[in-house]
Amino acid sequence: MPDGITETGELYSPYVGLVYMFNLIVGTGALTMPQAFAVAGWGLSLALIIFLAFMSYMTTTFVIEAMAAANAHMRWKRRERQRIVDDSDPSSDSYYDDDDDDDDKNTVAIRDGYDRSETRPILSVQRARTYDAFDIVERMEMGQMASMFFNKVGVNMFYICIIIYLYGDLAIYAAAVPYSLTEVVCGNQSCSADSKVKHNDTDPCWGSVRRIDAYRIFLTAFSLLLGPFTFFNVQKTKYLQIITSLMRWIAFIIMIILALIRIGEGAGEGHPPIANFAGIPTLFGVCVYSFMCQHSLPSLITPISKKKHMNKLVLVDYVLILAFYSLLSFTAIFCFSNLKDMYTLNFTSNCSVISVPFIRYFLGLFPVFTISTNFPIIAVTLRNNWKTVFHREGGMYPWLIDRIVFPLITVIPPIFVAFCTHDLETLVGITGSYAGTGIQYIIPACLVYFSRKDIGLMFGNDVQNKHRSPFKHSFWVLFVLVWSVSCFIFVTTNIVLAETQP
Repeated sequence: MPDGITETGELYSPYVGLVYMFNLIVGTGALTMPQAFAVAGWGLSLALIIFLAFMSYMTTTFVIEAMAAANAHMRWKRRERQRIVDDSDPSSDSYYDDDDDDDDKNTVAIRDGYDRSETRPILSVQRARTYDAFDIVERMEMGQMASMFFNKVGVNMFYICIIIYLYGDLAIYAAAVPYSLTEVVCGNQSCSADSKVKHNDTDPCWGSVRRIDAYRIFLTAFSLLLGPFTFFNVQKTKYLQIITSLMRWIAFIIMIILALIRIGEGAGEGHPPIANFAGIPTLFGVCVYSFMCQHSLPSLITPISKKKHMNKLVLVDYVLILAFYSLLSFTAIFCFSNLKDMYTLNFTSNCSVISVPFIRYFLGLFPVFTISTNFPIIAVTLRNNWKTVFHREGGMYPWLIDRIVFPLITVIPPIFVAFCTHDLETLVGITGSYAGTGIQYIIPACLVYFSRKDIGLMFGNDVQNKHRSPFKHSFWVLFVLVWSVSCFIFVTTNIVLAETQP
């Protein structure tokens, strides 16, 4: 495809696309949400997650609008290039031939009385047949849209934000797998242990090996097994995606049913407060991380065959995801009094909830399999983003830089962070509060703002993008930006105060 546009791939129906979006959004963040709910209180948590779901939906519609604008932008550029070629050869029969076929002959009207060569700037285009122009038929990734609508500084800031977020993702994954293995291996699966006991890192695991030592052993093995994939190209196969998604949903359904049964029997131990404002920073980061999908929307939305009611269908998806998160978290906080960082681990050593060893092991270990399959893919994505940041037109990287340095700077920092801490709630909270806020709020707001200006210059201010967000007033863009800056300040202030308190 020209101009670096990626092919759409196999088309699927809107409902299949929304299932894919549901699976994308509901991931690792959901497993850390119950503990954040328990700390912040059920009333405050419910209010905040509803508001953050609304904010995430709004910025999702911003990205969809920007995707449509990017498609129109590329069609306009190709049409103009073709016309310049045709102008140099007036006898050519291809004057009206372009990639939108013959029915686009009257798509662009040029001002009368001016020489054609003087009317090529973007202000020259007065009218366009917009229905086809804004069809989302070619996949425009966020990096491509940033390069199209942002200046050089904006593009660099975009990639920095993406890179920080991917580093946070890898650190969470690198910590979650060995942490889950440690809890399962070092825990007492014989049902004789007190599930309410909170273990310390210095507690023995087996023999003279402490729990923290076991964690680092598993982390080393994880790094040696999956780290080398960063040096190659990896992509997730369709069947691997189906298997991991199936495992995840079986685990989620089992946990919800078991918690509901225990609460229904009157054996629920959780008594969370209504509100605890000290828990807002972590809950905010976890919720932002758990609603993250904006960076993957081009790959999800573009192959959908019918996009007429896309914003409404996405709204239905967000309502379902909000209901699922609420059900998972509320059953958890009223079922357990001592929630762990990974919600699945509350079932591994608690035989009063489930006494079947296979199910307890499955719930404890399923994050190990699902997360391990994602780690190499995200690592390769991060490596490629590093290459894009330093790429120069026509330049080639030396073999040492390309095959050794970039993979090393990709995989070493998150593993180092995982060696320093396995506090998953903090890792998810910080990743969501900072890089997540940039990707979910600031970048979509900036993309839709500058894409609207770009389309206004090309087609005129009276042209309407058929995929325009319901939040079309500039107030909403400003609201998202102000909200984002306020969140940065609030979260940072709370972290500083928490660290400075004796």
